[in-house]
Amino acid sequence: MQSDLFASKNMAQPPSAPGMELQNDKCVKYTVNGECYARQGSMVAFRGNLKFEKKGQGVGNFLKRQVTGEGLALMAISGQGEAWFAHEAENCFVVDIAPGDSLTVNGRNVLCFDAGLHYEIGVVKGAGMSGGGLFNSVFSGQGRLGVICEGTPIVIPVSQQAPVFVDTDAVVGWSAQLQTSLHRSQSFGSMIRGGSGEAVQLRLDGEGFVIVRPSEKQPAQAGN
Repeated sequence: MQSDLFASKNMAQPPSAPGMELQNDKCVKYTVNGECYARQGSMVAFRGNLKFEKKGQGVGNFLKRQVTGEGLALMAISGQGEAWFAHEAENCFVVDIAPGDSLTVNGRNVLCFDAGLHYEIGVVKGAGMSGGGLFNSVFSGQGRLGVICEGTPIVIPVSQQAPVFVDTDAVVGWSAQLQTSLHRSQSFGSMIRGGSGEAVQLRLDGEGFVIVRPSEKQPAQAGN
């Protein structure tokens, strides 16, 4: 049987080492030898002896999720084998997190991660209780994190001299050491006239970076 469908770039290769790697731009392959975690419902294929079980978030994270609507609906994958993860053909990226690193990621943009990483649902400082998307997951420790993004992301450096303002619906993640606050760029008069559609942004100050997706569409919550 002949077809471009069977080109080598589309073929799954034998595993070379345990852990996470890109299968292609839209899919992450994870060679499991123990345990890893992934977004619920994101497994598209697997082979080997693997078990998939819903992962509890712990009392603290569970309560935060009930209040905020934000969080990670996770499953634990254990055993030995290979699993492929994807979500709605969104672009996939693998982030290496080293000891001392800390990355804040919106829960809707998390695909999978190593069991060696620690995560906690954090409240964006300065945001109060407004905007469910402003309660994000902070990753630290050592390991790899699979991130998904609708479209090609924009990574914008943040410096003390040049803070960055981002739409709260478009933000994917940022350096956890950055200071955050809400910024209102719309005048009262503009609000009376119907508004510009850009009333509130997330302001980031300090030294680091912010990741933005080229879309303001309201996405489905993680795990939906």
